[in-house]
Amino acid sequence: MTLLWREALRYDVPVIVAMLADDVLGKAREDTDPDPYFAAFDAMRMEGGNHLIVGESEGRIVATYQLTFISGLSLKASRRAQVESVRVDGELRGQGIGVALMADAEARARDAGCSLIQLTSNASRDRAHDFYRGLGYEASHVGFKKVLCA
Repeated sequence: MTLLWREALRYDVPVIVAMLADDVLGKAREDTDPDPYFAAFDAMRMEGGNHLIVGESEGRIVATYQLTFISGLSLKASRRAQVESVRVDGELRGQGIGVALMADAEARARDAGCSLIQLTSNASRDRAHDFYRGLGYEASHVGFKKVLCA
């Protein structure tokens, strides 16, 4: 399968949201109202270090992820990349798309001068954790979240 990785365009948003909703966790947390997603996409485009990437095969979006570049003082002022919202079309999992997706994210992070790439994964996603470990990622931290608004 030939994959083309590119920045998402506004008209890709409904397909991306459908991918985000197409799993056990996503069904409970995504919505059918497209307006907030388009507003978020527009905001992301205005934030220079925030990128929504899609993988296409034969004109069809088969994967997506968000990549955010973060400058900071820790780790000798290292720049890092944060990967979020990783999704591969449910019908196409197990075909190497996830490996290609993470390779693309790592290449973009290196090109942006990042010395570290990090991600979070829901504690219930055991298969995803195994996948990331297989790519050399280490579960090095304990994460915490707090909802600020309902």
